Amino acid sequence: MLAMSERPIGLLDSGIGGLTVLKEARKLLPNESFIYIGDNARNPYGPRSAEEIRRYTLELVQFLMDRQVKMVVIACNTATAVVLDELKGSLPIPVLGVILSGSMEAVRHTKTKEVGLLATQSTVDSSYYNQKMSEMDKSVRVTSLACPEFVDLVETNQYKSEEAEAIVQAKLSPLKEKNVDALILGCTHFPLLSPFIKKEMGQKVRLIDSGALTAEQIGQVLEENQMAAAKNSPVKTEIYTTGDAQLFRAIAGEWMEDDELEVNKINVEGLKLDAE
Repeated sequence: MLAMSERPIGLLDSGIGGLTVLKEARKLLPNESFIYIGDNARNPYGPRSAEEIRRYTLELVQFLMDRQVKMVVIACNTATAVVLDELKGSLPIPVLGVILSGSMEAVRHTKTKEVGLLATQSTVDSSYYNQKMSEMDKSVRVTSLACPEFVDLVETNQYKSEEAEAIVQAKLSPLKEKNVDALILGCTHFPLLSPFIKKEMGQKVRLIDSGALTAEQIGQVLEENQMAAAKNSPVKTEIYTTGDAQLFRAIAGEWMEDDELEVNKINVEGLKLDAE
């Protein structure tokens, strides 16, 4: 059995989006190995019920636990809002989500006390971001926009298209009327659209991307728990999808700037909980 420090870090998402976290984690933590699973076959999670999201997420966690990961990173805002607290209380290893770090950064940055949030419908409905930011600073006001179209643009590899730019422009117009100076990309898919979002919102608005922030948090937790891999450890990144492996690889290879990424297909039927 591998020593805890030698085990990989597990990341999960409803699809492609969590690669924005994986990309930053690989840069910041070059001695670590990673296992990533994207549930593209059942994407998007945003319109689904909390019980569906919970079940699917627990199945992905089980997949990672079966592969002896030393940490689970829920690289999906929708799943974080629904199931993070439950998993923190039930798993024997550290569990991180992607909401807390983004909330902290937005509160720290805003001078106008007006924060924008772009997210899935489920994340908006959960008010999880609002709750976390209110705990830090009650004077912060949050304007939330559900942007399911953004997820579709990324999952279909259309995020660089003229259509994508037009959709972003139309979607963000209500936010431009607010005095927002911090905008949370509250879905890990959305950083792939950040050039269009930045262009639309202007230089005065800081985009809060949880990818780099979560990577820093992963590093901190590894150090605190003495779980960091030794320097010059052999590293490996394994990527799995329940969807179209070829499409996933096309997007992942470009976004991760890694032409040698291998993407493995796993059937949804193979994802089961221990109790079943």
